[in-house]
Amino acid sequence: MLIEPLDTGARPAVPHALQPLAPTARAAGLFVLLSALLMPAAAAELVVRVGGLATAEGQVGCALFSGPEGFPMDNGRASQQWQPARVTGVSCRFEGLTAGRYAVAVSHDLNGNHRIDTRLFGIPAEPWGVSNNVRPALRAPRFDEAAFALGAEQALTLDIQVAR
Repeated sequence: MLIEPLDTGARPAVPHALQPLAPTARAAGLFVLLSALLMPAAAAELVVRVGGLATAEGQVGCALFSGPEGFPMDNGRASQQWQPARVTGVSCRFEGLTAGRYAVAVSHDLNGNHRIDTRLFGIPAEPWGVSNNVRPALRAPRFDEAAFALGAEQALTLDIQVAR
């Protein structure tokens, strides 16, 4: 004898996870997904505080290098900022940086030509400094000597003293 199920007209129960989302839930999910995709990647920030300025004459230039090419004199290969000189000091802020190794070169441009003027044999005629306050006696500092690591979401402050 074959028993047939009784047709009550009721639909079989669908597990909750398989039920379609309500329109408001779909919109909220889409908003969260788009927000995550459009958010900027975590960025680091660097503040360079420059001290040792003997005069408020001229400008102070901060050059941020992401590699050894051009360091420390070729500012064209660096991200640059120029600030009016103040005897109390100057700050340069670099935002939106990616994690990596960087070095900073700073100059007190006394005559406004936006470069470090040099004397015989390339010796700087204007006050200068680099990150880690490296000052070799008979040569320019190397990138590796002045380099520092910057993390993905790190906020770092460097103090650099300029001198001749």
